[in-house]
Amino acid sequence: MGTGTDAGTGVSTGTAARWVERWERQQRLYAVDREERFAVIADLVEHVAGGRPAPLVLDLGSGPGCLAARLAARLPGAEVLAVDADPLLLELGSAHYGRALRYVNTLIGEPGWLGRLGLDRPADAVVSTTALHYLGERTLRRVYGELAGLLRPGGILVNGDHISPDSAKVSELARDVGRRHAERNAVCGHEEDWESWWSGAAGDPELAPLLARGGEAGRAPCEGNDLTVSGHVALLRDAGFADVGVVWQVGPSHVLAAVR
Repeated sequence: MGTGTDAGTGVSTGTAARWVERWERQQRLYAVDREERFAVIADLVEHVAGGRPAPLVLDLGSGPGCLAARLAARLPGAEVLAVDADPLLLELGSAHYGRALRYVNTLIGEPGWLGRLGLDRPADAVVSTTALHYLGERTLRRVYGELAGLLRPGGILVNGDHISPDSAKVSELARDVGRRHAERNAVCGHEEDWESWWSGAAGDPELAPLLARGGEAGRAPCEGNDLTVSGHVALLRDAGFADVGVVWQVGPSHVLAAVR
């Protein structure tokens, strides 16, 4: 799979389906009410782009493309890009979802990353889930500015992530609410987690060559940031987004929307 190009398929569809389903299960451990959060993000994108012919939508840090595939199903005729730095995840998604998505291998925020997207028009929507917290504050400030320039006027940036409220006490309360919500919905205690998924993938002979090819290059370096909601809002407004705010929250899980 070339950088910035459509992914080829080096694994069977059966293997891809099995590992994408396992990916979905382990991700539910880390995102409070993940399916509802995906639905909210799709609602926002449909609100902004649903009436436009062939809208362009980007999912940054897409993994195998679970959210991107939901957006493509919600918006028939849309061009949806699944953007990630991990060749294994992109290969699994390409084999599983096929031509519903276009896959692009690039690391968010690295020099030249926007050019590798191969865009020939402004985007209608850019979404990201549980990915932008990997970026340091300085990098995130720059990326928010780049995305403001990438979107058409009226386009939307949606970030679904673990974002702390501004008050330390409220953050503590939010974490407890998130934990209790997960317990009520029988999410806690699932046998599949991040480490078991990757160790299992390493033991699958069909996936081992892709892991060897990608090495650690596909794993996003975790500078990390501890920005609260107001910190994200301030960066987004500095980047040129006039209308910014939280549209959904359960515990520490937020969906933040910014309109260009």
